[in-house]
Amino acid sequence: MDFSVEYLKLDQLRLLQSDRLKDLVGYLGERSEFYRGKFNESGIAPQDIRTIEDITKLPITYKQDLRDNYPFGLFTVPKNELQRIHCSSGTTGKPTVVGYTKEDVDLFSEVVARSLYAAGARPGMQLHNAYGYGIFTGGLGLHYGAEKLEMSVLPISGGMTARQVDLILDFKPEVICCSPSYALTIADEFANRGISAEEISLKYAVLGSEPWTEIIRGHIEEKLGLQATNIYGLSEIIGPGVSMEDFEEKGGSYIWEDHFYPEILDPITKEPVPFGEEGVLVITTLTKKAMPLLRYWTNDITSLYYDENAKRTMVKMRPIKGRADDMLIVRGVNVYPSQIEEVFSHVKGIIPNYYLTPVEKEQMCVALDIDVEIDDELVKAQKIDADTADYFNFVGSFGKNIENEIKKRVGITTKVKIHAQDSLPKCEGGKINRILKK
Repeated sequence: MDFSVEYLKLDQLRLLQSDRLKDLVGYLGERSEFYRGKFNESGIAPQDIRTIEDITKLPITYKQDLRDNYPFGLFTVPKNELQRIHCSSGTTGKPTVVGYTKEDVDLFSEVVARSLYAAGARPGMQLHNAYGYGIFTGGLGLHYGAEKLEMSVLPISGGMTARQVDLILDFKPEVICCSPSYALTIADEFANRGISAEEISLKYAVLGSEPWTEIIRGHIEEKLGLQATNIYGLSEIIGPGVSMEDFEEKGGSYIWEDHFYPEILDPITKEPVPFGEEGVLVITTLTKKAMPLLRYWTNDITSLYYDENAKRTMVKMRPIKGRADDMLIVRGVNVYPSQIEEVFSHVKGIIPNYYLTPVEKEQMCVALDIDVEIDDELVKAQKIDADTADYFNFVGSFGKNIENEIKKRVGITTKVKIHAQDSLPKCEGGKINRILKK
């Protein structure tokens, strides 16, 4: 594969983006009844878009627009030109449906292959693909991208954790991909069998589909003895492979902006924020054919930056802080689950398998109940027996320590309940919801 586009000078990249945006707007003006209507409402003609800087003149597209046009209203090609259809689960309404031409599937494979290479994968390696196969984009997206990179693929999908570990031990893959929560579950299965990180063949983990923090990365890397990096994407844009961390840099993910142009908008005003500031990530698909989207509102909170020490010249996005609709307001304080998870890194002995339950009073969230696990080794070091007064005093004090750290670092009141290691429900593949409702 040719990765040279990742190193384009900024002025060359802007010219490429400008040409692609002009072509895209003309294409949508011809083929999309939805966008023609949006252009007419805004008084925009395709010829008004001359450079990538003109993108702010264009309408924002929302998930509701996909639902309102279910199933194929946003497609710009007839069904007989489609090679693949994916859709979301539709747990909060109608599913969002996305389609791919042959060229789109090739593009999908290209950006995933590019992402895998940044994660440390190389031709000839084997990928243990524990993303779910089916109507979701994760499993097939990683599968085709790995084959594009000339890797071999074990398409095991999610679940059956014991079998996953058996096959890793037998087949000795170098790379695994799954959600970070499921990587922790797999790591626990290895630990329960008494298998150390040095005995595991895995060298790289490509993890995505949910926000995660450095404490999760640290646990996964320590327990599996590998380098863990974040892959980001969403089905409406293309699937995984919109952006990717480099395994030697970490901390932020390159956006493959020759295909996906990013903006950060204020969540309230919907106007661009100054570069480097936090807001909602909005993405325009510059090269898709079956269902291109202009300024798609991802609802993910992040910021953009350039890393002067980076290998590549493309912009980076910081780790997703959370989704705008996952934000909790606790007595006027905006809180994302990732902020609570980050606090855990300051308390030794926490196993980052946790759940948050908002406590409401008079239609207002006044506190959070937190259920979290404690490391067995920390308890063993105290030389106290379970179900004794000394044990309950110890875990009670441990929970108070966590409550104080959260109060100090996040500014909210919490009630922490400590659970024994491996006693809370674990991820068995796919995404995990950390927020529970009473």
